[in-house]
Amino acid sequence: MFCAAFFQFHGNLRSSLIGLLVLLPAVALADEKPTTKESGLLPLEELRTFTRVYDHVRSGYVDEISDAQLLEYAIKGMIAELDPHSAYLDKEAFADLQASTSGEFGGVGLEVSIDDGYVKVVTPIDGSPSANAGIMAGDVVVRIDDKPVKGMDLNKAVNLMRGPKNSPIKITVMRDGVDQPIDFKLLRDIIKVQSVRTRLLEQDYFYIRIAQFQIDTGKEMSKKIRDQLKKNPETRGVILDLRNNPGGVLQASVEVVDAFLDGGQVVYTQGRLENSNISYNADAGDITNGLPLVVLINDGSASASEIVAGALQDHKRAIIMGTRSFGKGSVQSVIPISNDRAVKLTTALYYTPNGRSIQAQGIEPDVEVERVQVAAIAQNPGVTEADLARHLGNTKGGKESTSKDRATRRITSAELLQEDNQLHEALNLLKGLNIFLQSSPLASSQEPTPEIAPDIVLQPNLDDQSPH
Repeated sequence: MFCAAFFQFHGNLRSSLIGLLVLLPAVALADEKPTTKESGLLPLEELRTFTRVYDHVRSGYVDEISDAQLLEYAIKGMIAELDPHSAYLDKEAFADLQASTSGEFGGVGLEVSIDDGYVKVVTPIDGSPSANAGIMAGDVVVRIDDKPVKGMDLNKAVNLMRGPKNSPIKITVMRDGVDQPIDFKLLRDIIKVQSVRTRLLEQDYFYIRIAQFQIDTGKEMSKKIRDQLKKNPETRGVILDLRNNPGGVLQASVEVVDAFLDGGQVVYTQGRLENSNISYNADAGDITNGLPLVVLINDGSASASEIVAGALQDHKRAIIMGTRSFGKGSVQSVIPISNDRAVKLTTALYYTPNGRSIQAQGIEPDVEVERVQVAAIAQNPGVTEADLARHLGNTKGGKESTSKDRATRRITSAELLQEDNQLHEALNLLKGLNIFLQSSPLASSQEPTPEIAPDIVLQPNLDDQSPH
């Protein structure tokens, strides 16, 4: 109430702060009550301290700074001291946040990372100016508009590459096997970030990579799964890759879990405000019909990624593989305070269906596999029965296995092992699960399932779970 009156009736910021101090002591003296959180009164002594500091900075700092700028600095400092994930979003930061959640922004279309102080291209986005110009994965960006980028903060480098559509930019890269730097003169375009990527592994295993959780991530992933199952009903399993996924929109993570669960709680949040206490639940219907599922995580998997991994782990719907996740178990609400500014404020903590808090702990994988460099031992090409002249054919009509066929299969497996040993292990685990399920007596039995005794529970009633 005081803040509203003070901004409304006082034009000069300095005099208004002093005016506020004059008003508050009168109220405190009249009520003769200590200032407490419960009474809603602001602490008088701290306000005096603030105005003194403000006045010294305003009048004595070496450079003249406007009242508006000083007040914005004060807001930023207040929010920054809360926790690492709360922040004041100025015009530029607010626009970046909106771009990351919607998946669209003006830029050149490069996914980049920091490698030994250099900005390295992870991949050019399909159809982007970078891809069309010929920038390749593995290229090292050394200059942006002739500014050296070695040692530059990754966010700063990314911001330099972003900009309005059709604005020019020059990117200089170094490439393995090329002695001289290569200059690319590009025009920025509107880039659509691809949140969900898929590929087939050995024809029958479906690999899904989610880079970040955007507004439409859940719908996009579900569509790709349905298309795959329609194309190949014999699909044997799914790998969901959440490694180095920093999170994103909470509702999108709920929709991703919903695709694999036949109902039940996904996550619940608890905070000080009543509207911060929310439970998110999956609808009935697993669109994969219970296909074996392996989820890959690492220490770069955070927030929404951990919600997905934690929910699927608690429901025993997936095997979590990789290394322990980041451990960000808090929810940030973006609160607009003007048309182009907002506050990102931590308003709640989230918990898995079993009541686990991930905050500062992370998700521990069921099967721990470190990311390492692995090389298959080279094998001399041997001779098989199928290679021999005048060999007898397979009497059951089975496909013959020549040394060339086997070598090709070994090369494919070795390439995946060398490219990504964690993904290789996830694929092997899915194969093992399929063998187990096929050999299980329950899989081949045609007998009706016996009636279960009342005191035996095979699976908890997930709908009855409640926050702990």
